[in-house]
Amino acid sequence: MDGHALSPAADRPPDTATREQAELDQRAAMDRFLAGVECRALRIAEIAVRDRDDALDIVQDAMIRLVRHYARRPQAEWAPLFYRILQNRIRDHQRRAQVRRRIFGWLDRRDDDGDPLPDPMDRAADGPAMEPEHRQRLDGAMQALDSAIAALPERQRQAFLLRALEGLNVADTAAAMGCSAGSVKTHYSRAVHSLRATLGEHWQ
Repeated sequence: MDGHALSPAADRPPDTATREQAELDQRAAMDRFLAGVECRALRIAEIAVRDRDDALDIVQDAMIRLVRHYARRPQAEWAPLFYRILQNRIRDHQRRAQVRRRIFGWLDRRDDDGDPLPDPMDRAADGPAMEPEHRQRLDGAMQALDSAIAALPERQRQAFLLRALEGLNVADTAAAMGCSAGSVKTHYSRAVHSLRATLGEHWQ
């Protein structure tokens, strides 16, 4: 036998092991990123759609889309990409909800006895009941802040949550919202002034 016969490992390109390790590292980094943004993303979605179950679905779908389409992009791009996907999914949900509300408004929904049925969209609009731990943790100021943020116009709410809650810079917020940096500054400034006027002594 030739003393220079190739080992099995030598049958692969020399950079295969390095590439495989890089892919493992990238997957691990993505897992850490998703774990780090999950709670904040859920809060953003829940404030926007006023339903925790719908918010969970929106966040999970945004995460899946990020992994499926952008996992190989540089890690620095993940945050703006994720939040842009999240905002798009929130808008899709809100548009579908508006359609459902119109449909339910046109239909005379009654049970077998002829009595009107409650509109499920009315219940959804009220939002879910708070969990006991959450109720104990939040004080009046926090509840007032949530209500005030939810009442903001959509673009102001997006800018405020991405800048104040998630901590994205202006450029990344602009990428996430699909607008210019100047628009981000305008929306954020208006949101802050509106919240201060609404919350008064509750403003922290």
